[in-house]
Amino acid sequence: MQRVVISGTGLYTPSESISNDELVVAFNAYVQRFNEANADAIAQGTVSPLAESSSEFIQKASGIKSRYVMNKSGVIDPNRMFPHIPERADDELGIQAEIAVLSAREALAQAGKTPADVGAIIVACSNMQRAYPAVAIEVQQALGCGGFAYDMNVACSSATFGLQNAVDAIRSGSARCVLVISPEITSAHLEFRDRDCHFIFGDVATTMVVEAAETCTVDGAYEVLGTRLVTQFSNAIRNNFGFLNRCDESGVGTRDKLFRQEGRKVFKEVCPMVAEQIVAHSTSLNLNVNDLKRLWLHQANLSMNELIAKRVLGREFSRDDAPVILDEYANTSSAGSIIAFHKYRRDLAAGDVGVICSFGAGYSIGSVVVRRC
Repeated sequence: MQRVVISGTGLYTPSESISNDELVVAFNAYVQRFNEANADAIAQGTVSPLAESSSEFIQKASGIKSRYVMNKSGVIDPNRMFPHIPERADDELGIQAEIAVLSAREALAQAGKTPADVGAIIVACSNMQRAYPAVAIEVQQALGCGGFAYDMNVACSSATFGLQNAVDAIRSGSARCVLVISPEITSAHLEFRDRDCHFIFGDVATTMVVEAAETCTVDGAYEVLGTRLVTQFSNAIRNNFGFLNRCDESGVGTRDKLFRQEGRKVFKEVCPMVAEQIVAHSTSLNLNVNDLKRLWLHQANLSMNELIAKRVLGREFSRDDAPVILDEYANTSSAGSIIAFHKYRRDLAAGDVGVICSFGAGYSIGSVVVRRC
């Protein structure tokens, strides 16, 4: 079987960030206005009052301290509570393609590659800004790459699912070098007026350069030893936004057209599935869990990562074992595990083995076992 490596990664981080304190000030101002405007109905019991949030609540619930966003002013405006991202003309580079290109250029430079070396681009993320043409094809043109390009969506697991597709494309001979790009503008599908989730997401873009080992020219690449994907249907994480919404006017703009989840149910059901998959996947490759030097996990919730790492490794959680970036970046959907890999892979020695693992809506889980070359 042809050996395949991840030879470079890139990260685009927006310039604007929102702290928990800033988010809470805006949210609580909205809550106060809502409760005042609905005081009579609340007194009559026909409307439920909204509860305020706090930085302590957010950090205890998630481990998140801040998040990067494409637009800060719209999010923290109590009269708006969502980002302001102007539409662009069709002949302008779209905003999602723009951040994808920025992360891709860093990854290509790190891998010692040029756009001419790229034979395929996979844009894998939880939401695309339009139905068609594919954002990936727009990125392909902006970078000046040949070959083919397509979009794919498996929610928070998109990057690892895209990585398996890249590996398969190389082994089948469809391409020699593939970019897997995750441009996540998650602030646009978050309800910032919902106390249970208003703090969860942040914006970012990541890229992985995936290529045949024989064409890799840089030190510190990671060989892909194996990939494993699994899906199991669940409504516990859901977003009903789509092109059919306009066909039923009664549902336009309703709460279900943005991200929503049953957090406790997700925690209870997903954590055991993820831990079991990592252990089983490692065992199938004749690896013992003691051989795993690092887990680059999906960055959704600190308690989830602590529990998964403890179950897999059989010891107390350590940020060296499973690096954490969600405190700074929040949940960046499919990009989270790749940010962790991007920032915390260079200190491992040649021969060290780790697992990139994502999990989320679907349910979906993707695990990729890698070894430093």
